[in-house]
Amino acid sequence: MIRRIYITISLFCVLLALGANVQARSHATPTPTPKTSPRATGRLIVQRAPNFGTDLSIRLSVDGKKVADIPRNQHYGGVLAAGRHAVSALALPNTQSRRPTSIVVTIKPGKVYIFTATWDADRLVLQPSDYYSPTTRANR
Repeated sequence: MIRRIYITISLFCVLLALGANVQARSHATPTPTPKTSPRATGRLIVQRAPNFGTDLSIRLSVDGKKVADIPRNQHYGGVLAAGRHAVSALALPNTQSRRPTSIVVTIKPGKVYIFTATWDADRLVLQPSDYYSPTTRANR
């Protein structure tokens, strides 16, 4: 009988110690999970030239995925991971069945890349720009 009491008390003490250990771990500082560093990204801004066209919008895609339709008096502003990206723009409505204009941009961490959508004769071009004209951000 004494042996059973001793075993029961021993098991109780072991369970109590294990419970205290689990509780201590739950209050420990969590291990940080790896996140993308803000420095591993850059910003892309695509704006419209003032004379782009009042009835036209720009369908903008990055790496084959549509990111925005940019109407008059608006721009696209987004954050991209560092590295090479394909940026494509198409004027809508596309009544003349034109192909999208595409450029490759190599995003460097912490840098801002500004392009202005404009016309070169009858061809849409994305021209690098040093100037940003503040407008409303386009819906995605």
